[in-house]
Amino acid sequence: MTWIAIRDRDDAIFAPSGVANRRDDGATATEDFDRPMPRGSVLLETRLSPYEGPQLLLGLKRGFDAAMSLMLRAVPGGGISLVHTRGGEMCHAALTHDAEARRTDVLRITYSWDMAHGWARLAVERPDVTHCFQAVVRTPVPLTLADVRDMICDPVATVVDDDVLFLAVSDRIEPIGPMPGLMASLPVETAQGTRALGDLRRGDLVETLDGRLVPVLDVLRRTVPARGLFEPVRLRHPYFGLARDIVVTPGQCMLVGGSRVEYLFGREHVLVPAGHLAGGAAGLRERGHELVTYTQLLLPEADAICAAGAYLESLDIGRLRRKGDLHAASLLAGLGRNRLPEHVARPYPVLGAFEASTLATQRSAA
Repeated sequence: MTWIAIRDRDDAIFAPSGVANRRDDGATATEDFDRPMPRGSVLLETRLSPYEGPQLLLGLKRGFDAAMSLMLRAVPGGGISLVHTRGGEMCHAALTHDAEARRTDVLRITYSWDMAHGWARLAVERPDVTHCFQAVVRTPVPLTLADVRDMICDPVATVVDDDVLFLAVSDRIEPIGPMPGLMASLPVETAQGTRALGDLRRGDLVETLDGRLVPVLDVLRRTVPARGLFEPVRLRHPYFGLARDIVVTPGQCMLVGGSRVEYLFGREHVLVPAGHLAGGAAGLRERGHELVTYTQLLLPEADAICAAGAYLESLDIGRLRRKGDLHAASLLAGLGRNRLPEHVARPYPVLGAFEASTLATQRSAA
């Protein structure tokens, strides 16, 4: 299984059998709800409070029998603190993330535990700039299904800050770091012609912006809650040269060039995040999904691949190979560090929301 609960401002889903296999979970034996989960993860996305002072992002307290509490706070100066207790057990983790994060930036926070191996991990990411920080402690405290149920469904037991976009719970150790952002059905130009992204394998050759054919080093997949920075964005044909509609994550970048780009930005090409196009004629957010599976290619360089008539950025992992702890916690953990490429800084500027909207308007008027 994987994701067993999702909560946002509009919905609360608790499915012990798995969100993807929702059924009448009341059939689950009552005693199972109080059994400690051997491993799992709590993931949430949030913005930071504009006020100077501690911000309780998530708070859960259960009755005297459970004697359990979980408190996740953001503290001034770029700190995140977690205290998780049950009876006489306590897990306390704290770390300092990017103190320059702005009020409008979204942080992704993941708390994971693994009882069999005796550790818990608090991780904070800024997906917009691929910054990732983590703290590992050797005093794990597990959640139970009853804890998760109350976290999702009981407004008396749980406090969730208004700045939290969503939270979700998995019964697995969820990876952190670079994430896929494309759909498996995306048509990609390869040495064998047009093929679906999900059909590609290591060693296949794909076409890049300058017409080169480069080898695929790995194909990554991940199923995530369709919320926050994972919520699908539909980019619409024929904007930006698309031959058909495509569905991507908000953070997935499209490489765009042409005379208007040169005139507006003085660069031959720019990167446009899909999320900046949502809400206009060129793109819209796809509502109503609970989970979504994304796929992405790892190439020797973070080249843009030719897909559906446009150029979409492949996975950018930066210098992940130099960071053993983050590599081990990522989707790329199964690929040895000595087999990973090192991606240098993007050669193209990434447009902000206003710039992307301006470009979309200019191109639609052409």
